[in-house]
Amino acid sequence: MELKEAQKLVDNWIKEYGVRYFNELTNTVILMEEVGELARIMARKYGEQSFKEGENADNIGEEMADILFVLICLANQTGVDLEKEFLNKMNKKTLRDKNRHHQNKKLNKEN
Repeated sequence: MELKEAQKLVDNWIKEYGVRYFNELTNTVILMEEVGELARIMARKYGEQSFKEGENADNIGEEMADILFVLICLANQTGVDLEKEFLNKMNKKTLRDKNRHHQNKKLNKEN
């Protein structure tokens, strides 16, 4: 699926089931909540924290999908073409960083 399609899919879902978009500030806060939920799982699964009783380690993908959904909502609300902006960002990063990471001794040393 292309990002344009994802943006249209979310917009259709909001119009059919969500009644309307939450306002931009509310969606920004929801986005931060969702990022926090992913961060909690990552800290427990890959960091030094342990899972609390009843916490689920297997919903990383679900949390990432929640983040993507809310991000797409914000893009739709603010008129951002995510596909265009993402391609522009990849081009910018490629031009800026095409040699940078290969020259980083921290990344290239053997563990």
